[in-house]
Order: sequence, then structure tokens, then C-alpha cells
Amino acid sequence: MAKIEGIRIANYRVLKNLTLGKLWNTQRAQPLTPMSVVIGKNGVGKSSLFDAFGFLADCLKLGVEEACDARGRGGFERIRSQGGDSPIRFELYYRQESRARPITYELEIDGDCSGRPYVSRERLRQRRKGQSHGRPFSFLTMQDGRGLAWRGEAQGRRFDETPGSMSELESLIDRIEKGLPGEESAETEIVELQDRRKLGIATLGALKQHPRISSFRQFVEGWYLSYFTPDAARSLPLAGPQRHLNVHGDNLGNVVQFMEREHPDRFQGILDRIADKVPGIGRIGAKKSPDGRLLLLFGDKGFADPFYAQQMSDGTLKVFAYLIMLEDPQPPPFICIEEPENGLYHKLLEVLAEELRAHATAGRKSPQIFVTTHQPYFVDALKPDETWILEKQDDGFATIRRASDDSIVSAMVNEGLPLGGLWYSDYLDRK
Repeated sequence: MAKIEGIRIANYRVLKNLTLGKLWNTQRAQPLTPMSVVIGKNGVGKSSLFDAFGFLADCLKLGVEEACDARGRGGFERIRSQGGDSPIRFELYYRQESRARPITYELEIDGDCSGRPYVSRERLRQRRKGQSHGRPFSFLTMQDGRGLAWRGEAQGRRFDETPGSMSELESLIDRIEKGLPGEESAETEIVELQDRRKLGIATLGALKQHPRISSFRQFVEGWYLSYFTPDAARSLPLAGPQRHLNVHGDNLGNVVQFMEREHPDRFQGILDRIADKVPGIGRIGAKKSPDGRLLLLFGDKGFADPFYAQQMSDGTLKVFAYLIMLEDPQPPPFICIEEPENGLYHKLLEVLAEELRAHATAGRKSPQIFVTTHQPYFVDALKPDETWILEKQDDGFATIRRASDDSIVSAMVNEGLPLGGLWYSDYLDRK
């Protein structure tokens, strides 16, 4: 399954210039671990970091203008870092599978003369087979909705590295349009989008002749960003089994129907773990109401009649939803969860962290998991190399560092001190 090894975010809210993990030009850096957790105080930018992934996914699904307005973001000027006029930039470094050559995706979003956001620059690139050093070759490169794409798995070209410097691209397009001889092959094609507020990968990723672009599009489309709320899980959806839990969790009963019918052994394993972690819960099931809606039932060991989801605690619903999500027979490649501790008994947090890590490290088909939190009990279960510390500087912008980069912190954890205790005692705070 595809894995993100590193990401750089620039000019997105308080994330003026933030890098996590490994990029194509920082090969000595350690890549992101199967489970990565960002910790930080209130107001340092954890929600902005979580939303940056959601914004990138929304750009693909909706287009950049709609993405800027979606989920209460408030428009382009509200999400671009204050005090600057540079474009929002993303650089994502990932592998489609463990032995595949890594691919870098670069995206720049700027405002036009009317202040409307558009895709000013977009690029996908990859080193050729056997190439271990040097700049990778672009197989999609576009500026202002116009550029070049290379079909197949091996073609590409190197371009000027300077952001915004695309004269070489413009010259090459001009030569191809005029039919002049050059080094480009029959696999090279000119691309021009009708709407420059849409991503090039959204269009080209639907074409069979662009397998690398298609794979990347499918990867981002498969991201799961949890906007789960217990109130949504208490809703009464229409009956009918569904394979996957949606981002709000309001189809939890439908997924229970599917798991009961298609994967009874896996579902029973979830119930056993729920009963072990939430005392009193003996059985969970779904029942169809006379009007065709779906009721989620929780059987308490001390009572003959079950309780409905509307009567259950936020914590019970949340733990159950997370386990259902993790036990998906076809899990998403990337799962992002913001502050899972809300509504949970503190002793469940360490158990939840261990469950998340177990699923992230179960094998090559395991999802990559990204979490933001500020709960020491959750952090107690973490390792220094999977923990990132987000802090806000005097200029109002955030910086980030890996806990394992501090040799003193690593030494204390090796001596048996829990990371959450160090976090609670301000040993991880540089200020």
C-alpha cells in the first residue's frame, strides 16, 4: 500500500514553512513512520496541519476555489498565511509500494487579479530506474493550466528548479506545437485545462495512458480524514449495508450491517475487544425499524433489553467507530484523526494508541495513520521517532521537530520514562 514519506507545507495558515519526514532533496532525513503523531499546546496549529491534508484532498475532489471555501475555511485569503502574498505550496513525497521508486507531487495555489484562487503550478516527478542521485524527471508539469505530460511508466524530463521559472517549459511547448525536431518522444503530449481552478491530476488521472498520475490520484482520493462526531453516529440512516465508514460516522449502523453479514468473525473480534475495553458491553448489533431506518443496539450485560446508540456515551461510540474503521477489510491508505482523546476515559487512550500502531504496522497492506493530540496519556504509548512536536514561535508561525531528534529525550525514554510524562512536565518544550 502507498505510504507518505514526507510532506512540506508552505503559506497555509500558521504553517509558513513546515516539513515532516523525508523529501527528494533531503535524503538523509528519516521518513514518516507508519503511525505519526503531532503533539502541541492549544493554538499552535495542530488543527491547521490536520486540515492541510483535508484541503489537499478537497482540491482534488472539488477544485481549489471550492476547497478554499469548504469546511468553514473562509476563502483563499483566510487560509493563506497572514502578512504575505506568496502562493500556498504543498510538496508530497510518497511511494506507491515499498520497493517502488518514490514520486514527488508539487502544487502551488495563488490568487488571480480578482483574488480568486487558481492552480499556478503543478508537477509530478520521479527518478528513472537505476537513478539514485540527481534531480528526478518530471512526467507532469503545468503552469496556469497548461503544460506537458508523459505517458507510460518511464518517460519524463528535467526542468529548471526555480519556482515560477517555467520559460524552459514554454519553449518546449512552442517547439512541439511547431513540429520542430527535438528530444521529446511520441509519449509527450501537450495538456491544456479548460478550468485552471481544477487540478491536472484530476483530469489526467482518469486516463489509462497515464498510470503514474492515475495511481497518485487514486491514492489521494482514498485518504480518510475523520470528522467523526458521536451525534452523527446517533443518527438514524436508512437501512442497507455499506462497506466503509464515512468521514462523519453517520453510517456506523450500515457498516455494522455489512460486517455482521460479510465478515462475522472479524466483527466478533471487534465486539470482544470492545467488551474488554468498555466494561459491560456484551453485544452490538443493528436492527431495522418499521420505517426502514437503522437502529444501532448495544447490549449491556446487566440488562435484558439493549440500549440504543442515542443512549450510549460519546466514548463508547467513538471507540467502536475507530475499531470498525481500523478493521475495514479494504482500509484506506492514509487515515488522519484529530484529537481522538475527546470524550474518552483516560485509561483508554493508551490502549487506543496501541491499537492504531498495531494496525499501521500489521503488514504491507496496512494503512498509514496520522494523529494530532495534546493528551499525555495518549503520548505515553508513543515512541520518540513517531512523535512530532509542534510549537508556535514569536512571529506567530509554527515550527515542528521530531522528539527523537533530542538525544536527551530519547535517552530518558530508553531508561523507561514515558513520553507523555515528559510532555506533561515540559521536557519536550524548548521554550
